[in-house]
Amino acid sequence: MESKIETVYILENPEKNIRKFATGYQLRYDDTIKEVFGVACMHDLTMMLQFNKSFQESICRKDGISESNITLNCIIRIASKDELHHLRKQLVEKMHQDSQLSQENENPIPCPFNSIIKLQEGIFKWDDHNSSYIPMVKGA
Repeated sequence: MESKIETVYILENPEKNIRKFATGYQLRYDDTIKEVFGVACMHDLTMMLQFNKSFQESICRKDGISESNITLNCIIRIASKDELHHLRKQLVEKMHQDSQLSQENENPIPCPFNSIIKLQEGIFKWDDHNSSYIPMVKGA
């Protein structure tokens, strides 16, 4: 199997109520940071965390923390399995809305990321049969 393991991140901008999944590649080479936070790069995002008062306050409200506890992890972190399940549910709902199908008519969901990904809980692979990521079995 010649698939690259790609880490999947979740980016959250509580000030604008934006939540987006992205791979490490997308964070490095796409405009994902700009789409979510309105700044060009990670360096600008760290400056925004330090000096943008309304952004700081929105993070504090969302996480229930004080300004001194704000870190980059509050807004960009490795996604969890539960968060990915939530994404799958959204994709299914969108497919049904787009195609005007009944909920009983299940169509496969296309693989949203690489076939092998890393989440907080470990390494997962795409299962076409279930249209979802399943844990990879550590083996011999």
